[in-house]
Amino acid sequence: MSGHLIAGFDAGQTKTRCRLSHWYKNQWHPIAEGNGSGVIHLQAADGAKHFELALRSSFNKAITTAGLAPEKALISAAAVGASGIEHDTPLQTQAEQLLGHCLHITANQCLATGDERVALHGAFPQGAGIVLISGTGMICIGRNDQGEEHRCGGWGWLLDGGGSAQDIGQQGLQLSLRMADGRLTEWPLRQALWGAINCSTPAAVKALVVQANFGAAGFARLAPLVVAAAEKGDQRAMKIVQRSAISLAEAVKGVATNLQLSAPCIAGSGGGFKHLKIFREQIVQAIAEHLPDARWVKPDGDACDGALQLALGRLKLNQE
Repeated sequence: MSGHLIAGFDAGQTKTRCRLSHWYKNQWHPIAEGNGSGVIHLQAADGAKHFELALRSSFNKAITTAGLAPEKALISAAAVGASGIEHDTPLQTQAEQLLGHCLHITANQCLATGDERVALHGAFPQGAGIVLISGTGMICIGRNDQGEEHRCGGWGWLLDGGGSAQDIGQQGLQLSLRMADGRLTEWPLRQALWGAINCSTPAAVKALVVQANFGAAGFARLAPLVVAAAEKGDQRAMKIVQRSAISLAEAVKGVATNLQLSAPCIAGSGGGFKHLKIFREQIVQAIAEHLPDARWVKPDGDACDGALQLALGRLKLNQE
């Protein structure tokens, strides 16, 4: 088949996915997908090394699955979405250079962007819509019919975690310390949280959370316990869940207002949204109160689809 071979990458902390597709006669013709290693923030120590390994391993798996020899896998354009890559920053330039180097193409054939943008272009490849992501972190991004995009949230868990699993877990742990030192009455949630992190004293909790390997992911792992307590009737846990849901509703409304979307279509994603049932219910309720005309929809595609769409845009731009 002639046409253009295009690669789209969804680079996550756990794994990186590469999807290969032919763009031929104005249609996508899927070829294969491959999983590789995960990434860390590109600015972190060894960030570039992890980024390059993730791209290479997932791409090699994809071409092997497709039965392509490396010398036959000539890529016309590629795009990658990864957390922390901001538009028009040196980090974006670095990521595009690394992507080009891995695929043996020039940097201007590549696009690197945040994971939220590939999610948006996958969910809504053509028209307007809003993507709400609540996982370890949170971010909300949308696009209107004029192609304008706006994003709320996603500024890092130290500054702006409201609406994320990290936020719920952190608030739960804060609550447990208030129980432990007598500011609040004891409740089973404290034992559940401390058992999960193998701590028996407030001092041990304090020492644990400042460790370099704890961070946002460490707090996020505790979110299901807080949500489970809310399901069992713990009103203090429920207030945490509700506050976090309201934070997401505010982000959605901020995007809708800036893009002048009066009745937006919303697609939800992320582990917190998908797997924490009561949390998801509270999100839906909070958004209904903030944006009564909003509609929840199933996304058209995933982040790899969005990366392919963005790579196609880069290809077309280079052909002009």
